[in-house]
Amino acid sequence: MIMKIFLQFLLVACICSSCKEKKIVDNSPALKMEMMETDRAFSSMSETKGLKIAYLEFIDSNGVLLRPNSLPLKGANAMDFISQSNDTAFKMTWEPKSAAIAVSGELGYTFGVYSIKPIQEDTMYYGSYVTIWKKQPGGKWKFTLQSGNHGID
Repeated sequence: MIMKIFLQFLLVACICSSCKEKKIVDNSPALKMEMMETDRAFSSMSETKGLKIAYLEFIDSNGVLLRPNSLPLKGANAMDFISQSNDTAFKMTWEPKSAAIAVSGELGYTFGVYSIKPIQEDTMYYGSYVTIWKKQPGGKWKFTLQSGNHGID
């Protein structure tokens, strides 16, 4: 009889603990700022070391690039595309305007405006971009998808 009561108590305790609502900590404001700072560091590296080096540093190993007149480039194909790009004729920078992050803190996006300054020209080209970021196991942010469009006046 005692064993039966004990098993019933154990069953009720298990059911109650599994129904208990898990508290989700909303740490998104701090992580959002961290992700935006990563995007700014990405831009800063592009300005100082070149777009190619910056992209290779910040892309996730399965990252996807969406480029005009091209199928999506993923993973090794994206890395090959970046490696073969010539970034010596221009400087490219950008500034995130806003961001959002999942409650889990593992995924988010930034969007903003970029500028391209050709080295041999006295003009500037502008566009907008979106970058989707993924938190890596070591805590670093890497982008998993990046796309942009030109033509901001």
